[in-house]
Amino acid sequence: MTVPGGATRLDAQLAFLAEADRLKSVLRATTLHDASRRENSAEHSWHVMLHALVLAEHAARPVDISRVLTMLLLHDLVEIDAGDAPIHGDHDPAEQEAKEQAAADRIFGLLPVDQRAALRAIWEEFEAAESDDAVFAKSIDRVQPVLSNLEAGGGTWPEYNVTPEQLESRVGTKVARGAPALWAGLKSRIDAWFAAN
Repeated sequence: MTVPGGATRLDAQLAFLAEADRLKSVLRATTLHDASRRENSAEHSWHVMLHALVLAEHAARPVDISRVLTMLLLHDLVEIDAGDAPIHGDHDPAEQEAKEQAAADRIFGLLPVDQRAALRAIWEEFEAAESDDAVFAKSIDRVQPVLSNLEAGGGTWPEYNVTPEQLESRVGTKVARGAPALWAGLKSRIDAWFAAN
């Protein structure tokens, strides 16, 4: 079967997979737990999926973990074009959203039409954060960097002048929406770190 442009379905799928490899080159603000280097977005995607699998029992509402994992697998592919916008960094959210939408058009556009539509739809669902699956996925996406920073002795929090209030407003509200018990458990660790530093 051919797809627009004369390529076969397999050609289109392989082109998408080759493009996805570029996510390994996108560096994030968060470091590895040992603070030896910054993680890349592909590593983040894997690690946040593992977090979701292990922590699914803490979801505020029942979730379909296979859908959550799919969202988390796909959620940062747009960073290939748009780059990582650290939650505590200085960037224009509207400008970043426009970059990510354009990236989604291009990257998912590499796929055959049926897969393009299906994968783009689940990416959009994650971005909207309205379904129970997406709310939990967004929560876990915020948990992983917090744990990495705690494990790395604060990681990049000092570099970004992060305050407890910023963590509460930028991270805590999203985590608590999808996994309130998880945020309560993290909050005590965060408070202890700030008290000691």
